[in-house]
Amino acid sequence: MFGLLIKRELKIAFRSFSELVNPLWFFLIVITLFPLSIGPEPQLLARISVGIFWVAAILSSLLSLERLFKDDYLDGSLEQLLLAPHPLFVTVLAKVISHWLVTGLPLVLLSPVAAIMLSIDGDTLLVLAGTLLLGTPVLSFIGAIGAALTVSLKKGGVLVSLLVLPLYIPVLIYATGTMEAYSFNMPLGGYFAILGALFAASITFSPLAIAAALKINVSNS
Repeated sequence: MFGLLIKRELKIAFRSFSELVNPLWFFLIVITLFPLSIGPEPQLLARISVGIFWVAAILSSLLSLERLFKDDYLDGSLEQLLLAPHPLFVTVLAKVISHWLVTGLPLVLLSPVAAIMLSIDGDTLLVLAGTLLLGTPVLSFIGAIGAALTVSLKKGGVLVSLLVLPLYIPVLIYATGTMEAYSFNMPLGGYFAILGALFAASITFSPLAIAAALKINVSNS
């Protein structure tokens, strides 16, 4: 059942190809504009590249959050999912994982291209890719809470951003802290452990909060 739900969500996502590609284009555009605005000096770019990477990843993730549950809510399929015999927790988990597969995972795969633009060497890129693999799912799970809370609003995109941006700050701090520790040849185990703990907590507790928010919105609509 879980695999069928993910397959369904991926099919729906690829039907709207333009909306699927927009966050990725936005990510690349932000990465491209920074070297043009501050100059092509490799040392400067290497020093600020991690912050650029993560700010671009967070902003591109926000672009796709509003429609995470909105389409299902508008066409009535969300109500059917709530009435389905399987637990809503499973449905929510499948939807958020599908969201990460079409938004977060492509950012990780695009990171080598972006690394060339920002003068990032290969070893640094591997550490950065590790932070993205652990951090971007957290962005999807936390962002889905905001999307569920605002699903019944007509224009909830700005409100979603206001709700989830403060919750993204710990991920941003520890992801950039990992890269800073690497630049000073410090141990990275503690930083990756914290990112892993954030990932484990988000995948455990976020679906429960999302399911509760969806039930409240559908019952009040």
